[in-house]
Amino acid sequence: MTAADDRVRVLVVDDSPEARAAIGNVVAHTPGFELVGSVASGEETIETLSSLDPELVLLDVRMPGLNGPQTSRLIRARRARSVVVLVSALSRPELPDSVEECGAAAILHKCELSPRRLVTLWQDLHSQHAGPKAVAAGS
Repeated sequence: MTAADDRVRVLVVDDSPEARAAIGNVVAHTPGFELVGSVASGEETIETLSSLDPELVLLDVRMPGLNGPQTSRLIRARRARSVVVLVSALSRPELPDSVEECGAAAILHKCELSPRRLVTLWQDLHSQHAGPKAVAAGS
């Protein structure tokens, strides 16, 4: 396992407490990742972004108030360091067109999220952009 300072800092954003807990559980059980926060809205995301300093934001698509694509745009505008990955229970054809234009690095179906998939996704994003740090593959 990597040292705490080498872990990818993750913020989970979902209006459903159950989804936040489930996604947070995946993050907590993924070697090399650290859950630094869990919030229920886009507004809370923007308010806590600088204090939590996440490298990765797992962001629900559909939320009241600021939705995922709107929040992603604000994150991109304010904090280029945070990588945004949209997560949704919707199938790809059901997603709004705005997900393609919001600056998110990836879109992932909630049922696909697992420790192995999270590591693979982060490594893929790292190899594409050479910005985020790599994480050793774990289980």
